Amino acid sequence: MTGKVYLIGAGPGDPDLMTLKAIKALQAADVVLLDDLVNREILQHAPQARVIEVGKRGGCKSTPQHFINRMMVALAEQGQTVARLKGGDPFLFGRGGEEMLELRHAGIPVDVIPGITSGIAVPATIGIPVTHRAYTHGVSFVTGHLQDGEHSQNWKALAESGTTLVIYMGMKHLHRIVSELLSAGMSPTTPVAAIQNGSLPEQQHVISALEHLPMAVQQAGLASPAIIVVGEVVHLAHGKELLDSISIAA
Repeated sequence: MTGKVYLIGAGPGDPDLMTLKAIKALQAADVVLLDDLVNREILQHAPQARVIEVGKRGGCKSTPQHFINRMMVALAEQGQTVARLKGGDPFLFGRGGEEMLELRHAGIPVDVIPGITSGIAVPATIGIPVTHRAYTHGVSFVTGHLQDGEHSQNWKALAESGTTLVIYMGMKHLHRIVSELLSAGMSPTTPVAAIQNGSLPEQQHVISALEHLPMAVQQAGLASPAIIVVGEVVHLAHGKELLDSISIAA
């Protein structure tokens, strides 16, 4: 009998931010394929499962994606219930879409269990809403790390979009990203935040003007994993509301 695969989002790091549906799926799992950034405390919900590390972290040696795909298919074909446990949400820069298609192609039943993405949860930990009708009409989630051979993001279009920019995996290329945004016409004084280890006890962050962000990050010793937030909503960090002089329609 063919087994089943759950593509599970573990959230931004704090194990209390897991969904109940994710916990139930872990409790039913025979095998957990575990990403590197997932908090190990979450494994308490799968005490009977075999845990296989298939870590992926920027700048480090990673398990090849094709190997993970084959492993999921092989385990499910053996009749096992597989929990593919990913940080954040499996469909937001988590390669969950690729894995879902691979499983469908192999005829393996697959359920997707969303998780709270770091791009929303981590800014919220320091009081930053990624949207606010007094400041922006939307939010753009982008990655600072593209596949080999791909061109850079269209930073000019993003700079001109008027949306909050939430950048995943951007620390390695921070200098280039800031330079691209400035070259695209974004104001050097645009408020930005970089937040490392979001939602965890060791969380750290810096708030800066865009032009000074690389220096601020270097002085604070921040590194990956981190989320970068660019836009006027950063003014709201730590409750520094600027709404006293702003009239918002009901």
